[in-house]
Amino acid sequence: MAKKTTKNEKPAAKKTASAGTEKARKAALAEVQARIDDAAPPTGDVAPTAAPASATPDAPAPDAGQQTPPSGKARGKGSKKAKESAAAKPAKEPKAKRLSALDAAAQVLAKAAKPMSATELVEQMATQGLWSSPSGKTPSATLYAAMIREAAAKGSESRFKKVDRGMFEYAGK
Repeated sequence: MAKKTTKNEKPAAKKTASAGTEKARKAALAEVQARIDDAAPPTGDVAPTAAPASATPDAPAPDAGQQTPPSGKARGKGSKKAKESAAAKPAKEPKAKRLSALDAAAQVLAKAAKPMSATELVEQMATQGLWSSPSGKTPSATLYAAMIREAAAKGSESRFKKVDRGMFEYAGK
């Protein structure tokens, strides 16, 4: 039959697990401190996780083409070396920024002499080549909702003013 433990007693397995964790924590702290001090890691029961530096600085490393970080782990995709090589590539020319539906609607309304509905705005934006729906089924409903949101959020600073049911005019902001 298994022995029950009392409040003050700890099982033997927990003691050894916490001792191993404590030893690993001390080893990691010692290694970090050694890196900070730029000295060799301490010897003893604390084992270093990195390979020691070579004695001669002129001698090439065994794998000179690929550097390994001090932790001994190989570098992944997001490493500094990968970022440096990406930064060395020539910069691409910036693409012409496409107008959003709201910006295009503001341009159309600014040129229009009368209030327009969202459906009329979408048609005018397409004919003027300012904006076309990528593949939406109801671009006019989306534009209407966006104009209502802007008018509600920005208040008097909004570019759109609702003048009648479903009709908007340019507010001149």
